[in-house]
Amino acid sequence: MFGAGCLLRALRSCSSIPCPRHKPSAKLSVRDALRAQNTNGERVKVQGWIRSVRSQKEVLFLHINDGSSLESLQIVADSSLDSRELAFGCSVEVQGQLVKSPSKRQNVELKADKIDIVGNCDVKAFPFKYKKRHPLEYVRQYPHLRCRTNVLSSILRIRSEATAAIHAFFKDSGFVHIHTPILTSNDCEGAGELFQVEPSSTIRVSEENFFDVPAFLTVSGQLHLEVMAGAFTQVFTFGPTFRAENSQSRRHLAEFYMVEAEMSFIESLQDVMQVMEGLFKATTVKLLSNCPEDVELCHKFVAPGQKDRLEHMLKNNFLIMSYTEAVEILKQASQNFTFTPEWGADLHTEHEKYLVKHCGNVPVFVINYPLVLKPFYMRDNEDSPQHTVAAVDLLVPGVGELFGGSLREERYHFLEQQLARYLDLRRFGSVPHGGFGMGFERYLQCILGVDNIKDVIPFPRFTHSCLL
Repeated sequence: MFGAGCLLRALRSCSSIPCPRHKPSAKLSVRDALRAQNTNGERVKVQGWIRSVRSQKEVLFLHINDGSSLESLQIVADSSLDSRELAFGCSVEVQGQLVKSPSKRQNVELKADKIDIVGNCDVKAFPFKYKKRHPLEYVRQYPHLRCRTNVLSSILRIRSEATAAIHAFFKDSGFVHIHTPILTSNDCEGAGELFQVEPSSTIRVSEENFFDVPAFLTVSGQLHLEVMAGAFTQVFTFGPTFRAENSQSRRHLAEFYMVEAEMSFIESLQDVMQVMEGLFKATTVKLLSNCPEDVELCHKFVAPGQKDRLEHMLKNNFLIMSYTEAVEILKQASQNFTFTPEWGADLHTEHEKYLVKHCGNVPVFVINYPLVLKPFYMRDNEDSPQHTVAAVDLLVPGVGELFGGSLREERYHFLEQQLARYLDLRRFGSVPHGGFGMGFERYLQCILGVDNIKDVIPFPRFTHSCLL
């Protein structure tokens, strides 16, 4: 018994001493691994997709990317870890030590001791090939795979950064973010290009409307922002909008994102234009600072020369001209336009691009449009005989119209003569107010120089195309 008691006490004493454990690998993104300062052999785990494979007699080299950065992480391993299944496009999990790289091309590399294949990739069937630069037109055919390409992944990271930068601008400027509805019973723009929403036939319980009134996908959040501008002096929204335009042009989408803002107690278009210019410049400066490699890739391979054009826009104050002045400039132009410019007619894309070029490729505000060209809610300038409204469009190089805005008609008796829609908003504590909208995809086209709007949105929807 004495021997058994000693043994039991010894076992208890042993169990109280912590047993040494193998330290688990710290999981890092490719971006964090590339930025790591501590390269003293810390054990890490990185997951991603193979961008290149190079096998030598004694050493295996891989480059993997997980979408967190444009640059890939180099993996160095013993050739014994090589496998025929390690191929371009396959997904892997790699563990090993993060060490300083002897190569001048990168600061760190991962010295791997374990490589697990998560998902195989048939290289022959995969539509994108290693080291081949595919045209955007070709890539567009594969909406479910195109995010694997360098250009599209860069554009999507830029899009993410731009979204954050826009929210930061409005937050820093004191705006309240409003979630405006996607389902609506109004046509804010009055263009009639609406998608009507109905229950599917399998769940329809009666012939009546689900909401008791016809419902549509929103074309703008402006009406709802005007409601909120009766309680908050500065509001904005940022979300999807929909237009049932039968167009497959480079400029149009059936689903796109709009940045819209509304401001109370303003009586000058100058106040609206100041916010427009501030939003454009602050967002763009932050993008250039936060994702320079991605922007540089687009400027180098998609739109050479765009970097200089963008810097030119940022360092100059935006110009201002009236609609009347714009029409006179167009009439005196030596260029032959498809649509003849005349006072009272709308400005077409060809006119807008010419005006920007005429102004030295600096963005230009065109203000005070004829009343007949604009929606009822824009404020009447009472300037007979021309009869214009306090509207403004911002025209930018390569795109044309990027922003559209106006002072809103807050005077009850003016609206009473035209439409009853806004009357209650004007009866109870109405104030002078104004706002604007910016097409987010057109903004990305402008700063990156991307010619086709379908290449700056993850899943483009347009007539005859709604893939995935």
